[in-house]
Amino acid sequence: MTTATATAIETTAAKASKRENLVILVLQVLMLVIFFVLWEVVSRNKWIDPLFIGHPSKIFEYLYEAMFVDHKLFKEAGWTLWSTAAAFVLGSLGGMLFGLLFVVYPPLEKFLEPLFSAMNSLPRIALAPLFLLWFGLGPASKIALGFSLTFFIVLNSTVAGARSVDSDWVTLSRMLGASKATIFFKVTLVSAVPTIFSGLRLGLIYALLGVIGGEIIASQHGLGQLLSYLAGTFDTNGVFGVLFFLALLGVALTKCMSLLESYLLRWK
Repeated sequence: MTTATATAIETTAAKASKRENLVILVLQVLMLVIFFVLWEVVSRNKWIDPLFIGHPSKIFEYLYEAMFVDHKLFKEAGWTLWSTAAAFVLGSLGGMLFGLLFVVYPPLEKFLEPLFSAMNSLPRIALAPLFLLWFGLGPASKIALGFSLTFFIVLNSTVAGARSVDSDWVTLSRMLGASKATIFFKVTLVSAVPTIFSGLRLGLIYALLGVIGGEIIASQHGLGQLLSYLAGTFDTNGVFGVLFFLALLGVALTKCMSLLESYLLRWK
């Protein structure tokens, strides 16, 4: 096969892939439009009480006003994102540190395993009242709750990634005279990065969930507090509006993590 033929085949495949992606995107948009139209019809005809499901038109009206008129959603999102970032960074650093220590020194893992297993099995939301008692209504209690979720996810992914390294690579490195430190940093750690990033991506979402959960229970600011207030005043349209905004926020955070992962792992 000549180079020109191979290039032509690759170009054709790329065009076919673009057409397929475009068709999928159009179908997704069409599905959403149909879903919201049916929802609006059901709500306006009161086949289901609008108090329970709201009106899509009023939901989007609320989103527009809260985002572009009084900027309420962006203001509250600032508090939530700050707490999420702090919980994610602290939880990720702690999880990776302990995960690498467990790989380097297995007796430490055996010593701490019963304690960590017991803590990991606790439903985190049950710890929220305790965190509120310790850290108050401010961001610290939400950071603690998000940290408790992120830590164990990143810890497990770090240990799993570091221990899934191909033993042939380690053996070959030793045969070539590499030191233990070199093998750890240039073989074990590098090979574990993809698995660690999977844990980081999941840990970021759980940090957001932990912060939102803490804000719903008791808070002065944040999207969770706004959600709790709207639910308490029976503003169903506002509740759905905040939920849609949170969904978009979660998708955006996941996409950012995926882009960062692709950039850092471009060597693959």
